[in-house]
Amino acid sequence: MDWNAIIEMDKQLLLDWNGSSSLFLDGLAKTLTTATTWIPLYIALLYLVIKNNDSVKKVLMIAACAGVCVFLAGSLDDMIVKPMVGRWRPARDADIGMLVDVVNDYRGGRFGFFSAHASNTFSIAVFFCWLIRSRILSVAMILWSLVNCWTRVYLGVHYPGDILCGLLWGAIVGTLVYYVHYRLSRSWSTNNSFISSKYTKTGYRLIDVDVVVAVMVFTLLYALVRACFFIYI
Repeated sequence: MDWNAIIEMDKQLLLDWNGSSSLFLDGLAKTLTTATTWIPLYIALLYLVIKNNDSVKKVLMIAACAGVCVFLAGSLDDMIVKPMVGRWRPARDADIGMLVDVVNDYRGGRFGFFSAHASNTFSIAVFFCWLIRSRILSVAMILWSLVNCWTRVYLGVHYPGDILCGLLWGAIVGTLVYYVHYRLSRSWSTNNSFISSKYTKTGYRLIDVDVVVAVMVFTLLYALVRACFFIYI
């Protein structure tokens, strides 16, 4: 395998996909990539978990699993993988840095392999896909992660290869953490009866799932509106 050829292709893809002449897209990417933008989503997911679990122990277990996803997918990456690999972010790469479009001089930290945004969001998305088993929520969560991935390439702070590896690691972490959760929580399950047309396969109310999806939609609308104001800043 010719790693040099792969790296050069990765750089070329970055230059093809990075940036644009649109101030609106600049503002949209910057808004969507900001962690605080998605705080309402995290609150909505917590609401979903609290409303559909009948004990504090179950809620805390799920919250702890989400925390483990973030730690394994993102924190270990930032603390160990990025410094060890030492791959410069595109906007800081001496080879192509001057060719990369940046927004408001945002360049991220020094190293970018692999993308913690990709691994964090995808680990959370995969974990909740397994946990809730709702088709609409699964699609929404995966799209949420992919949108975050797009922002990182658009802003020139990650190569596509960084994103791909982050997604793969996030999928592994999310699946393994769910498996551990499943094994530990099996003995806590009760045989509550529920109407299948109003619940997911794992017993979460569809009306509560819709709240999470609605919050995601409104967050996206907020990002679109904020991007319009970005044009005039």
